[in-house]
Amino acid sequence: MIKVLIADNHPIIRMGVKQVLNNASGFEVVGDVSTTSELFTQLEKASPDVLMLEMDIPEINGIATLRRMKKEYPDVKVLMYSGQSEDVYALSTIRAGAFGYLSKASDIDYIISAVKKVAEGNMFITNELAQRLAFDEGTQKPRRFFRKLSTREVEVLKLLASGKRNKEVAQGLNLNEKTVSTYKARLMKKLNVDNMVDLLQQAKALELY
Repeated sequence: MIKVLIADNHPIIRMGVKQVLNNASGFEVVGDVSTTSELFTQLEKASPDVLMLEMDIPEINGIATLRRMKKEYPDVKVLMYSGQSEDVYALSTIRAGAFGYLSKASDIDYIISAVKKVAEGNMFITNELAQRLAFDEGTQKPRRFFRKLSTREVEVLKLLASGKRNKEVAQGLNLNEKTVSTYKARLMKKLNVDNMVDLLQQAKALELY
């Protein structure tokens, strides 16, 4: 029996995923939570095999939650389940410790196969994502630059793209403000731009808005 914990701030999503898994054999949903504080409280009681985690769950962002999971609950395998663009965020979350990335736009059948694969300790990425990554790598589309970015650089770029100032980015990611400036300079170099306007345009092309 594969024990699953669902962490998503949308009640209808939690209910839907629970129904899909409960209707399939071999799964047990041991809980569902809407925030990261609820998540870590629940983890003290439950021992899931797989955590289905929404990328933009409130309080702590998905990647920061992944890092904490890896440190405090290394035996729990995390499957990111998100409406965010998978060709941007899948690699970033996997680098941070996720075992897979499932888009909310995927077919329902993918939920069952993804959870099974992750529970077995295998990586899960959709065929569509694999094909798109391979295609983009040989084009001049801005999205291809994403593969050059580290997980932390993606986090910084996303917050900058949402209108946050350096100080706010530093506070949000628990970084020194000077470090954020360093990341910003590194992002400009990697994305081949020399000003904030062009950097934000690249962020838009990478679907970070």
